[in-house]
Amino acid sequence: MIDAKAVLTQAKKHEKPMVSFLRDMIAIPSESGQEGGVIDRIKKEMKRVNAFDRVWTDKMGNLFGQVGRGKRLIAVDAHVDTVGIGDRSEWAHDPYKGKVAKGIVYGRGAGDQEGAVPAMVYAAKIIKDLKLQDPQWSLLFTFTVSEEDCDGLCWQYIVNEGKIRPECVIVTDSTDCKVLRGQRGRMEIGVSVKGKSCHGSMPHKGDNAVYKIARVIREIEKLNKRLKKDRFLGNGTVTVSYVDCKTPSMCAVPNGAYIHIDRRLTTGESKALAVREVRDAVKRTGVTAKVGVVNYDKPTYTGLVYPTESYFPTWCEPEDAPQVQAAVETYRTLFKKRQKPGRWTFSTNGVSIAGMFGIPCVGFGPAPEDVAHTVRDSVPIEHMVKCAAFYASFPETYCNGTPAAASRNGSAKRKRA
Repeated sequence: MIDAKAVLTQAKKHEKPMVSFLRDMIAIPSESGQEGGVIDRIKKEMKRVNAFDRVWTDKMGNLFGQVGRGKRLIAVDAHVDTVGIGDRSEWAHDPYKGKVAKGIVYGRGAGDQEGAVPAMVYAAKIIKDLKLQDPQWSLLFTFTVSEEDCDGLCWQYIVNEGKIRPECVIVTDSTDCKVLRGQRGRMEIGVSVKGKSCHGSMPHKGDNAVYKIARVIREIEKLNKRLKKDRFLGNGTVTVSYVDCKTPSMCAVPNGAYIHIDRRLTTGESKALAVREVRDAVKRTGVTAKVGVVNYDKPTYTGLVYPTESYFPTWCEPEDAPQVQAAVETYRTLFKKRQKPGRWTFSTNGVSIAGMFGIPCVGFGPAPEDVAHTVRDSVPIEHMVKCAAFYASFPETYCNGTPAAASRNGSAKRKRA
């Protein structure tokens, strides 16, 4: 039985070092493919708290810390890469300083999602200091890379190459300290058209590829209004996220054009369906185009290239799934409140963990979703304290309420796209 008061007292005790640690991470730029510096800083903190039985990295550059050696493996995952800062003049403060004001830490990555990292590291210390470790379970903290560029690629590597397959995983991407149980899937589709170049002074002698792609773009905009609706996960969506063209000069008709499409998949929508819808949209324009799912093959900070198709499946756990109920009970025990589990709007590493591999997941992390990728990127300090207490308490609640065989098999009702 977890002593909630003792856990919360310990979590509050570590508030200042967690804030200091987070500010150090924010000061280290760590966009996808450039996470080496922040991985080193996390590793340093893990060794300083002296609460991990083992700390290591894999060839992709993911960092791991294990507490305990029990057979029932539970994981807690945070990605440590961030997006860029965009236009620096739009920030009210230096995005790399980790400004602290009115109980909030501001800066790139504070909310999405480096704010979860101190809570994870100090959860390990709480477990050790309060002797919460049980011989039946071990807790694996994963600090993963390249999520912003390619959701779940890190976990494809962890499962396929590292042969690590936990019973369940807490995904710590921003939930505003709410229990979440699913998300829409995501995929990237490319559309390319060809034209014929000529001098810009006589455009009638060419075939402008930009005009062709513009007709396709209008059809994609219309398609978004016709996609499948879902009351829980949210509607399917599609949008053009990037436009490019090829032209011999700035005074010539372009002979090639390309659009990149971001497609969010709700329950019941598949990869094949999404591609077919775009092809049908192109057909309605009368334009000949090449349509296909985009591949990702950028190197990680270690130089490793691990190619994958940019398709990230929808996943949704039933409300009565063991890990979801354990999360609800952990929250109730600690904070004396009940929660009805919700879902994310954006995408997380859960697309691989649950969507591809069927490993049971549940979400709980600091910061609201709507600060992610904005100049308001931030995390309430109180959230880090709550999350540290939650991550330290979850394993015991989960293992005491979930037989090992049942948790490994997951729920037969789990939804997949």
